[in-house]
Amino acid sequence: MKAWLDHVRVERGAANNTLASYRRDLARYREFLTERGITDAVAVREPDVTAFLAHLREGGPGRPALAVSSAARTLVAVRGFHRFLAVEGMTPADPAASVAPPRPPSRLPKAIPVAAVERLLEASSVGEPPTSLRDRALLEVLYGAGARISEAVGLDVDDVDLEARVVRLFGKGAKERVVPIGRYAAESLGAYLTRARPGLAAHGRAGAALFLGKRGARLSRQSAWLVLQEVAERAGLREHVSPHTLRHSFATHLLDGGADVRVVQELLGHASVTTTQIYTMVSAHRLREVYAEAHPRAR
Repeated sequence: MKAWLDHVRVERGAANNTLASYRRDLARYREFLTERGITDAVAVREPDVTAFLAHLREGGPGRPALAVSSAARTLVAVRGFHRFLAVEGMTPADPAASVAPPRPPSRLPKAIPVAAVERLLEASSVGEPPTSLRDRALLEVLYGAGARISEAVGLDVDDVDLEARVVRLFGKGAKERVVPIGRYAAESLGAYLTRARPGLAAHGRAGAALFLGKRGARLSRQSAWLVLQEVAERAGLREHVSPHTLRHSFATHLLDGGADVRVVQELLGHASVTTTQIYTMVSAHRLREVYAEAHPRAR
């Protein structure tokens, strides 16, 4: 065990806290193996590692069950330990190689109803220009284009074509995609560009940035977050609303309206349709809710 911990510390530069966690995990593993009559790593087989994982998840008298994340972290230490022994020739094989860590249950993205989105957008117009016009345009882009917050604040003026009603977004890995926007978003962007941005730009060196802060610089992600939080509070929304909430809502509302999942994949900029398909689960969940509430034989 010490040899592997030294390897992790020297070769991988692991932090002291990480090493301490691995040490505790392996001590627990060694105790489990000892109870099974195994005192040499050479004698460990795959069923022993699998049994240890079940032992972690099930708990027992005076031993609470570990959460999925904690059990997975412990298994990472065990797998690393056995892989090291096998590579170094200390054991003939790696008994943990095929033991997969537990996966946490998938969390459905949180989407807010269309009515709540409309309240949010209306609340963004409250206040004095130029910031109220900017805030409305920003939220219209987040919801109307399903943009990530980094994509929205990263927009330049030339990335917007109001005549064609499209915006050019640069997603993860600098991947470019052109996304259509609706009439409301286009009108809000037009109002911002003509009536608000010039005044904000006069306070500093705005450059090509589309969305500007009060000092004339590109709006930061943190400032955009604050804008959304303030508007959500003003709208009286009880739901937790983040920029990603609007992106989730964009996808969910499209699917609810009959959009094909592969079209939504392209609009969101997902590399794989599998990522997008979780939104179909959201829609199915909503269908079950409606069925349970409305059908006379549902209960």
